[in-house]
Amino acid sequence: MGIEDKLASLGVTLPNAPAPAANYVPFVKVGSIVYISGQISNDENGLIVGKLGENMDVAAGAAAARRCAINLLAQVKAACGGDLDQLVRVIKLTGFVNSTADFTNQPQVINGASDFLVEALGEAGRHSRSAVSAAALPLGVAVEIEGIFEVK
Repeated sequence: MGIEDKLASLGVTLPNAPAPAANYVPFVKVGSIVYISGQISNDENGLIVGKLGENMDVAAGAAAARRCAINLLAQVKAACGGDLDQLVRVIKLTGFVNSTADFTNQPQVINGASDFLVEALGEAGRHSRSAVSAAALPLGVAVEIEGIFEVK
């Protein structure tokens, strides 16, 4: 079963890879490593905005992080010429959580992305990770995640 078949079994269809919102490229491929620029939390209804610890709870933040992971996979697919089965493994995620100064559950929020990638990719989805607080994120989104991936 291919990766997109597995995603479909989870009820996930990858969106088109989001275009960059400023002066940068969405990914850079160096040999077998793909560096994906930060993907913000959005879904078919638009941006997922909010501040953890103020007007968004951990479960909603984790759902936003999951959407970031879906966008990361869409970028990997684009970097691989449309063939997501070129993905070998997730190497590292860096997750940024729009949160109040006293909010300390950033790891639980970013688990939304990590758990999804392991569910979708199995052992190839296990990765190193950072989960940090941000006083604000672009466009008021709740979560932004960048990633490093190995591809064939």
